[in-house]
Amino acid sequence: MTEPAYDLIIRGGRVATTTDTFEADVAISGETIAAIGRGLGPARREIDARGKYVLPGGVDSHCHIEQLSAAGIVNADTFESATTSAAFGGTTSVISFAAQHVGMQLPQVLEDYHALARKGAVIDYAFHMIIADPTKETLERDLPALIRQGHGSIKIFMTYDRLKIDDEPLLDILVAAREGGAMLCAHAENHGIISWMVKRLLARGYTAPKYHAISHARFSEAEAFNRLIGMAALVDQPIMIFHVSTAEGAKVIRDARGQGLKVFAETCPQYLFMTAEDLDKPGIEGAKWMCSPPPRRAPDQEALWQALSLGDLQTISSDHAPYRFDETGKLRAGPNPNFKQIANGLPGLELRLPLLFDAMVSKGRLGLNKFVELTSTAPAKIYNLHPRKGAIAIGADADIALWDPDKRVTIADESMHDLAGYTPFAGRSVQGWPVTVLSRGRVIVDDGKVSAKPGSGQFLARSGGEAAKPTGRLVADMDPEQNFGAKLL
Repeated sequence: MTEPAYDLIIRGGRVATTTDTFEADVAISGETIAAIGRGLGPARREIDARGKYVLPGGVDSHCHIEQLSAAGIVNADTFESATTSAAFGGTTSVISFAAQHVGMQLPQVLEDYHALARKGAVIDYAFHMIIADPTKETLERDLPALIRQGHGSIKIFMTYDRLKIDDEPLLDILVAAREGGAMLCAHAENHGIISWMVKRLLARGYTAPKYHAISHARFSEAEAFNRLIGMAALVDQPIMIFHVSTAEGAKVIRDARGQGLKVFAETCPQYLFMTAEDLDKPGIEGAKWMCSPPPRRAPDQEALWQALSLGDLQTISSDHAPYRFDETGKLRAGPNPNFKQIANGLPGLELRLPLLFDAMVSKGRLGLNKFVELTSTAPAKIYNLHPRKGAIAIGADADIALWDPDKRVTIADESMHDLAGYTPFAGRSVQGWPVTVLSRGRVIVDDGKVSAKPGSGQFLARSGGEAAKPTGRLVADMDPEQNFGAKLL
C-alpha cells in the first residue's frame, strides 16, 4: 500500500488570508502546513470543511493570565483555564505578561510565570515583561539577558499608584529596549489627571462603578500618548500603544504615523462594542463592566472602526483580565466598595474572535480578510511570531480554526470556559463560530469538546523583530551632526 502523503487534510473549505479568499485543501504533515491546493491526498485523516471558512488561529497579543496585580490579587484564570477558553474561541497563540512589582527580581519573575505556563497552557504562548522597578540591575543586567532568551517585548504603565513609570525612568527603559532590540508596549494614561479626578469624585460622594468611566477623563489618554510618542521619538524607539479607547487618542496615533514614526497601536472589543453606559447598573452590578481605560461613547466606537480601516490601529486584542464578581476579585474590599476599590478588568479571550467575526464578516464591516489581518496576521508580524504563526501558508505551524459562518450563538455566562463566572457580553447574539480548532496540527477543540492536555502548549521564543528596529532617523537633539557632537545613543 502507498504510504499516505500527509497526516491530515482539511478538505474543501474556504481559505482566507489578509488579501485573498479561495477554496482549497490544506494538508498537514506533523505540526506544519505542508501543501495548499485542490485534490490533495492521500492523508491518514481528513476533515470535511465544505461550507466552512479555514482561517489561521487567532493571535491574542494582550492578555493577563494567572497574573498577580499590584494590589495583591491574582486574576481568576489559570493558564489551563485561560488557554482552554482561548482555544474554544479560535485563538491558538497568546502573549501574556510576566509582571514585575517593586522589589522583585525580573529573572525570577519570568521563571515563576514560565512554570505556571509549562504546567497549564494548552496552546502556544509568549510573554511581555512588565517593568515596575527599573533599577540599574534590571535595565543593565537582567533585561538584556532576558531579551536574548526570547522575551522580545516590554510593557510599562504610565498610571496606577504602584506600577507607574515616570518620564525620566521611562526614557531609560526606552533606551534599554532600543539597545536590546525589543518592542516597548505601554498603558498610556495621565496619572495625575486620573488621580485628581478620583479624589474629586469620591470627596463628593460619587462612588458607584459608573463613575470609574468619568475618573479616567478622556484627555488623560491623548495627553499620555503625545508624551510617550515624544519620548520614543527622542531616542528613536518603536512603541506599541495598548487599548486605544478615544477618538482623540486615535488621532494622535494617526498624526504620529503620518510623520513616519514607528508607532503601533491596538484596540479591544470592549471599546468597539461597549460604552460608558454599560457601567450604569443598579447597586454594584456595574463593577462587571469596569476596565481601564473605560469604555467611552458611541462616536468613539466609530472613530476606532475608522482607525482600524485606515491602518492607524493594526491589531485587536482582548486585554483579558478576569476577576470574579465576589470577594476573591471585584468585591475584595467588601460588598459595597467604591469604584476606586474595585479590581479593573474583563474576561474576553474566548469572545474576542466571535464578536469580531460577527461584526466584520457576518455584518460586513471591513470584511473577512481584514478580520484575519487584525486578529491573527498583524499581531504575529508585529511581535515577531510570523511566519510560524498568523497565516495559512506552507511551512507555517498548523494553527487553524474552522469557522461555521451560519452558526448562531447567544452568549451566556454559563457557556464560557474561563473562570471569571460571567461575561460582559452575555445576552448578545452572534453569527459565526469556530467549530474545530487545531494547534500545531493537533485537533484541540471539536464539537464543543477540548482534547488538549494541560502543558501541551509551547513557549514561543522571539526577538523584537523588524517592528522593533529603530528608524535610524535621529531628532536634532540626539544627532551628533546637529547637537555639537554629543553622542547620546
